[in-house]
Parts: sequence; structure tokens; C-alpha cells
Amino acid sequence: MIEFVQAYWPYLVAGVNVILAVAVTLHAVLYKPETGSVIAWVGVAWFSPIFGPLAYFCLGINRIQRKAVSLEIGKRIPPESLPPILEEDYKLRNELLDRCPDLIGLAELGRNVTGKSILPGNNVTLLRNGDNASPSMIEAINQAEKTVALLTYIFDSDPVGEEFLEALKAAEARGVEVRILIDAVGSDYSKPNMADRLSKEGLHVAKFLPTRTVMMFRYGNMRNHRKILVTDGRIGFTGGTNIRIGHALEMNPKVPVQCAHFRLEGPVVAHLREVFAIDWAFASGEILERDPWFPDIERSDGFVGARGVANGPDEDFDHMTQVILGAISTSCSSIRVVSPYFLPDPPVIKALNVAALRGIEVDIVLPSDNNIPIVEWAAVMKLQELIEKGCRIHVSAPPFDHTKLMVIDGVWSLIGSTNWDPRSLRLNFEFNVECYSTDLARQLEDFIDEKIDGARLITLEEIKARSFPVKLRDGLARLASPYL
Repeated sequence: MIEFVQAYWPYLVAGVNVILAVAVTLHAVLYKPETGSVIAWVGVAWFSPIFGPLAYFCLGINRIQRKAVSLEIGKRIPPESLPPILEEDYKLRNELLDRCPDLIGLAELGRNVTGKSILPGNNVTLLRNGDNASPSMIEAINQAEKTVALLTYIFDSDPVGEEFLEALKAAEARGVEVRILIDAVGSDYSKPNMADRLSKEGLHVAKFLPTRTVMMFRYGNMRNHRKILVTDGRIGFTGGTNIRIGHALEMNPKVPVQCAHFRLEGPVVAHLREVFAIDWAFASGEILERDPWFPDIERSDGFVGARGVANGPDEDFDHMTQVILGAISTSCSSIRVVSPYFLPDPPVIKALNVAALRGIEVDIVLPSDNNIPIVEWAAVMKLQELIEKGCRIHVSAPPFDHTKLMVIDGVWSLIGSTNWDPRSLRLNFEFNVECYSTDLARQLEDFIDEKIDGARLITLEEIKARSFPVKLRDGLARLASPYL
């Protein structure tokens, strides 16, 4: 037998690879909805012997099925109910529709996609960078009386992480129920591992989809990128800010990062705590009960209409892309986008192009020096197509800008954790909030204007003037777009 293997091992390996490649081809053709993704994975399987099929097995198959968990959580939380609608709400609604008549269609789209209503009576506060976000979040934890629910992608062991650690310990010590969920990959961004430290302190901590064992590595491509904090079931935070010193610009970190986070009060916080409860149950097995995790939420003193939009590779698949496409198609005058990574699917690019061709002002703000260079290289051809159709692409000044925002016509805003790339839109678990408010949109547009004032406009001549080696590099990087 050994002699046979030694004599024929090249043929055996080739045979195994053919079998695996055929299996990948059949699975991709049957279950992958996007033609481009099918072609990419089939190519990898056939032209990268053994490695290609293994990569598909680890990264290309969606095995996460959380529907049963979602249904069980649904039995434990109060049913969604609209808070009282005031005369001021009707006035604001009419003002929004006067400025953007098709907004009612976007609102209906969001309801059909998410199954949730727009909830009036919310207050949404912009928190610039970690300098404002972290203290506000820690203050909320310090003031919590019953519960703290924290979900984050990165929780570093650094000065900012230490402040959160002490606040969470103090909350637990005074009798507050604390639950902390950290993505397993994000928890390893620093040493010592903060999830392990929190657990040693006696706090209730769970890691989302651990990947250290061979069996769990197949989940290495589906990370929980959400950032959610809810205290006492009524005060919420979400956005793009991780728990790490890099976002605290006033502390002069070695790798500074701009970002935007948001504090929310009002009925929409129910959408944040529901998403946390589902993720927590999936990762830890614990089902959070109504009391004290799901108290009734009254209107705040604000008048923002808001709705949470969960997105992920399971039952929430493609929600964010549908909402983005709906927002672009309903725009009447302006589209403004800020994203650290920009590799949207072809339908989104075409929608932006069509918007520009029908006279909509399209402004897209990207970082000048991306912290992941290959993403910047892969985006160049998409940017060229957009500029040719009349979109304006601005690259913001350093430090690296991690902000994620979208504003339509000065009336509708999208805030949250989603980047405009395949990883966020298709592979990761994300959470965003769509907001209906001229006041909030105006504030966010001023915020974006500040970025544009200090940014540089990319020209078509600049892109075409790239040297041949640079064009070749960018073209090859573009082939990796489905995996970035």
C-alpha cells in the first residue's frame, strides 16, 4: 500500500483536487446568488489545487442559521408598538415629504425589508471620535441601575479599554446585570485578550464565533462588526467606534483614527436591544428575559423618526444593500456618503451613476491613505466609473477616517457600523439606524462639509495618469474585490 501511494501520489492528489473542485462548483452554482461570486470561487477551486476548495469550505459557505434563536427571542420581548404620535410628528412628516416626495416609498421599503416600523420621538446625538463617544458611553454605564448590554467588534487592552473595564466591574459590583459580547477575532487585536480578562473578573462575557479550533475556523469570514451599547434598556449607542485608544485623538495614539458614534434615546432603542439579545443568545445560550432587559420605552424629547436595520449573512441577508439602493433611487437633490472602505456591488455603483446622470449631486468621501491598501487599489476602477458619470470623490485628510454615514436630500440619514464593501454588506453582522429628520440631516451634512473642506477632489486625469505598474497593481487588486 505504501509503495502504491509513493508511486501514484501525484495522480491521487490530482484526483482528490478534481473531486473537491467539482464539489465546490456544484455547491456554488446551486447556492450562490451572485454570478460574479460563483465565477470567482469556481476559479479559485480549479486553479488553486487543494487550497482553493479548502478556502471555499472555510470562507465561502454560510453555515450560520440563527432563525430559531430569533424566534425564541421574539417570544420573550414585548411586541413592537408605536409610541403616541404628536401633532409635531405630522408637521415634520409633511416637511420631509415636501422636500423629498418619494420618501414615503423608502419608508415602505424599509418596513418590508426589516419588518419594523419607523418609530417617532427619538433623540439622536452625534459623538465625534472616541474623545466624545467613550466618555459618554462610560457615563451611561456608570449611571446604569439595572442592566448593561455591550456588543463590540474590538475591545482592546489599552488605556481606553481599561476605563471601560473599570466601569463594567463597578456596575456589576453595585448589582447591575452586565452582559458583554465581543467578536472572537476582534478580541484578539490586542494582548492580553480583554474578553479573557473580563471573564476572570467575574463578568458575563461571550465571544462571537470563536475561530481558534479547526472546526470553528469555518466561521472565520463572518464576523460580528456591530457596535451596540444599551443601558437600562432605554439608552442606546451605536456607530463605528470601537473600544480602543486609536479613536481617542486627544490622547495622541500611535495610529489615530477619526470616527463617528451616536447616542440614542427613545423607542428605537428597542431595536438595538433586540439585536443584542439575539446575538447574545446565539453566542452564550442565555435567553434574556423581559424584566429587567426589555422595559417599556417612552418618547424622548426629540422628534427623529428612526428604525434599526440589522444586516448579516443569515436571515438578515442583503437588507443593507436594499435600503441603500432604495435611498439612492428616491433621492431628489443630493446623496452624501462617507465610508472608510468603498467596494460596493455593481448595482450600487450603477444606481449612483444613474443618480448623477439625472442631476443629483453625489459626493463620496473616502480616506486619503487607507489602512488596508489593497482595498484602496481595488476601488480605483469603480471610482473612475463614478467620476465619469459626474459623481464627486473626495479623499479626506489624515488621520484615517473610519466614519460611516449616508445622507439623502438633507432629510434622511443612515448611521451605524456598515462599510461600503463586500465584507460589511454580505459577510459580516452589522447594525445601522435609518433616521428621518431635517435637523439631524443638517447636522450630519455640516459634519460632512467639514470633511470635504479639508479634502482633495480626485480627478479623472489623476486616475488616468497612473503609471502602468500602478494600473496593473490596481487591476489585480480588483480581482480580489469579492473577498475584501
